[in-house]
Amino acid sequence: MRLYVFYGTVLLFLATTAFGQKKAPTAGDPIHYTPRVFKNFDIGAIQPAGWLLDQLQTVARNATGHLDETHEKIKKDNGWLGGNGDGWEETPYWLDGAVPTAYLLKDPQLTRKVGRYINWTLEHQRPSGYFGPLTKYEKETGKPITLETADKGEDWWPKMVMLKVLQQYYSATKDKRVIPFMLRYFHYQEAALKKVPLSKWTEWAVSRGSENMLVAQWLYGITKESFLLRLSATIRGQSLPWSALLGGRDWVMQAAAFQNNKAWMTRHGVNVGMALKEPALNYERTSDKKYLEILNRGWSDIMLLHGLPNGIFSADEDLHGNLPTQGTELCAIVETMFSMEEALSITGELQFADALERMTFNAFPPQTTADFNRKQYFQIANQVDVSRGVYDFSLPFNRQMNNVFGARSGYSCCLANMHQGWPKFVQSLWHQTHDKGVAALVYAPSRLTTTIGTVPVTIVEKTDYPFNDEILFEVTPGKNMTFPFLLRVPGWCKKPVITINGEPLEPEIQQGLVTLKRTWKKGDVVKLRLPMDVRITNWGRNSRTVERGPLVYALKLKETATEATEPAEGPYETLATSDAWNYGLLKKIVDDPGVLKVAEHPLKPGFKWTQDFAPVAITASGKRIPSWKAEKGQVADQPVSDREGIYKGEVAPEIRSFTLIPYGFTRLRIVAFPVVP
Repeated sequence: MRLYVFYGTVLLFLATTAFGQKKAPTAGDPIHYTPRVFKNFDIGAIQPAGWLLDQLQTVARNATGHLDETHEKIKKDNGWLGGNGDGWEETPYWLDGAVPTAYLLKDPQLTRKVGRYINWTLEHQRPSGYFGPLTKYEKETGKPITLETADKGEDWWPKMVMLKVLQQYYSATKDKRVIPFMLRYFHYQEAALKKVPLSKWTEWAVSRGSENMLVAQWLYGITKESFLLRLSATIRGQSLPWSALLGGRDWVMQAAAFQNNKAWMTRHGVNVGMALKEPALNYERTSDKKYLEILNRGWSDIMLLHGLPNGIFSADEDLHGNLPTQGTELCAIVETMFSMEEALSITGELQFADALERMTFNAFPPQTTADFNRKQYFQIANQVDVSRGVYDFSLPFNRQMNNVFGARSGYSCCLANMHQGWPKFVQSLWHQTHDKGVAALVYAPSRLTTTIGTVPVTIVEKTDYPFNDEILFEVTPGKNMTFPFLLRVPGWCKKPVITINGEPLEPEIQQGLVTLKRTWKKGDVVKLRLPMDVRITNWGRNSRTVERGPLVYALKLKETATEATEPAEGPYETLATSDAWNYGLLKKIVDDPGVLKVAEHPLKPGFKWTQDFAPVAITASGKRIPSWKAEKGQVADQPVSDREGIYKGEVAPEIRSFTLIPYGFTRLRIVAFPVVP
């Protein structure tokens, strides 16, 4: 995510003409706000438990809790504290994860730490409404930014991220300073955009206007100030036409075919991850159902042409096709997770919950070290070597550090931005319904504490999901009361099994939801079982992946780590294996995946995303493909199969057994297998 000067409206022109797209509807759309189908709970109502609590505690003990002490950009004379240092995106990126983590864990030290930045920001808003680090003009003249001097301000983009930080802070604290602060700023922005549009400073604000729209529309939901929806429409009109791109077909096909400088910001994977929420926000603002169609078509097209078995699309940094040897930037994963969360809440469409679980449980965990202190800038789905090299990335960098595990390897944006992944996922587990009910839409161990009417209600979710198929909900209302309790049935589940207090229930499933409406009393227990059948799915170059429930399974390989240091990017870790990895999966398994043997084990205490903690394993069989090789710093080029899906080259005669474990526990792996006779 690089900083370039943005020249006029060239990027908008390219986005709307080079790919044959029509300009997206903007301020001309009628404004007719539609409340979200599922409303988010405030931060603090949902508490992580079990393995998810272990994960939140791990990130808080490490990089999320201490990045301001270890990352020079944030540590040194920070602009968001009034200094001359970082005044751009990395401090707000970090806070976007550190703030919810602090309040979810009720961590006093981290709460005080993030509070310094929030308080400085709130206390140093200019009379005009402008906010953020002191500008060069302000330092030189001693005068604050006004509407008349709006062109002496600085980039809109970092403020968009800080607005999301303040939104979360308000959700956790209800600090009375936040709403007036935002209203003053948005009044300033509405007027200033006429003089200094989003394109004034960099292309990032133009590419990522959806993040600005998100907070303006959230604030409208609280204040009902109509100018906020007009402002959101203006921002939409000054941003890249993402709904036109996602709703058309030329853009996604061109992105699959080309990784050149032509309109590359429309192919930038992080931009795309953020932009996926734009059609949902347009629907929220206008009530026009065409945006729901655009959202569904756009997501489907991206995953068809660029999707990888781990649930995310290629983004290295461009969208780059569906071969399992392509890379994905860590920022693209956490931003797409957040867009899925927002799309789920706004539209109520449960495919986005399925997509969120898949990328969260598979793609996200192995791209950081277990202690959350190091990350890969790009991960590869079929990754048999982690080292310095060019690989098949469209952005290789001269130092060739994009694939190694390091704090500063690759661009440092991901070191700052990765922190939002886990705490925002916690916030997505539970939602409120319009008929005063609660909905469990995404599953993980947790506790919901809320009030329905005037009655306190607690629901404890006890589960090792996604590693097994059983979920218990212990319902404790303050007194006997009736309310709807909604349970999502994942798209991969053929038939859920539900009991209430041991009594079986024949569930009626409507649009992927089971609604339990009864008089709830203390001690009620709902048991939900989501049978996880093993299945085989088809991916790039006719490869096959083993799946079970929301998890994809990858070849378990011994991982030998080596430490090194690069002068500009610091310490890093490479990985190699001495194990054989060039297996083809037997055709009889593809034809009948039910023959695969699944072994489940209880989760160990102190959960970590490492091989030793993998609680599920699948034993598979295959034959080695001698010509399938990879040199250090290169990819394992995917063997070509025929139309029947069979690799027709030389195959070793011996059938060998090997172990598959959930992808999230691997750092070296094969997940997309050729098929052999």
